[in-house]
Amino acid sequence: MTPDLMEAGAERAARASGIHYVSGSTESGGRTADFGRHVTPGEVDVTHGRILYLEDVSVSFDGFKAINKLSLDIAPGELRCIIGPNGAGKTTMMDIITGKTRPDEGTVFFGSTIDLLRHREAEIAQLGIGRKFQKPTVFEHLTVFENLELALKTDKGVRSSMLFRLDSAQSDRLAEVLETIHLADSVSRLAGNLSHGQKQWLEIGMLLMQDPKLLLLDEPVAGMTDEETARTAELFLSLKGKHSLMVVEHDMSFIRTISEIVTVLCDGSVLAQGTLDEVQADERVIEVYLGR
Repeated sequence: MTPDLMEAGAERAARASGIHYVSGSTESGGRTADFGRHVTPGEVDVTHGRILYLEDVSVSFDGFKAINKLSLDIAPGELRCIIGPNGAGKTTMMDIITGKTRPDEGTVFFGSTIDLLRHREAEIAQLGIGRKFQKPTVFEHLTVFENLELALKTDKGVRSSMLFRLDSAQSDRLAEVLETIHLADSVSRLAGNLSHGQKQWLEIGMLLMQDPKLLLLDEPVAGMTDEETARTAELFLSLKGKHSLMVVEHDMSFIRTISEIVTVLCDGSVLAQGTLDEVQADERVIEVYLGR
């Protein structure tokens, strides 16, 4: 969707709600991204109806085009599933969103005003984008509680960590996250003694402690038991609406449980998009990915 269409959609939505709409603009390259508004620290402007917006994004590595004119957008509170064959560009797309990889061209916005291509990787994390890799990375020598507590600390120095104490709001937040990730009964267990699925939940909890607006989750149920997969589906559905989620996954049963819209990537661009039934019936998707 182009910025013009993005803006037109926001204008229609505003009029339908009886809200006065102030138009603005965005452009690639030199990029001014104000849309007539200012960035407020700690907030993401989603008045245009999108929390993540990519347009015509391309990147090449040693002559190989990993991402090729990729365009997609995600609404606030949406849970979007991304599927595609190996080498389709799914991981590279996440690398671009989080600032790990810089594209050769294109536009990447977080909300209407935050041009992610102007920010470094650490800054993007602080803006409210959390990323979960496939392999869990928790502190196995610490308890579940200590892992979540550590996720709150902005200064990870030894002295600061020793002096850090949770305030009342942080304690309440930690208790809430423990319930959300199904680990309230394991608060004193060492993370190293958790099952694979529980470690995945703990790492998601560590992200939630920082209250991200957007979560990027790479193959979150790989290696989980059936029970853990089912509970992860419950977890993601409980997060939808409060957070926006982009889930890269190959488990079609899991995707069917959680998805509304599925985006299929192939050769670095969007091949198809729709409900799971719609994309599974698409002959192009069958040929390059489903193989039946």
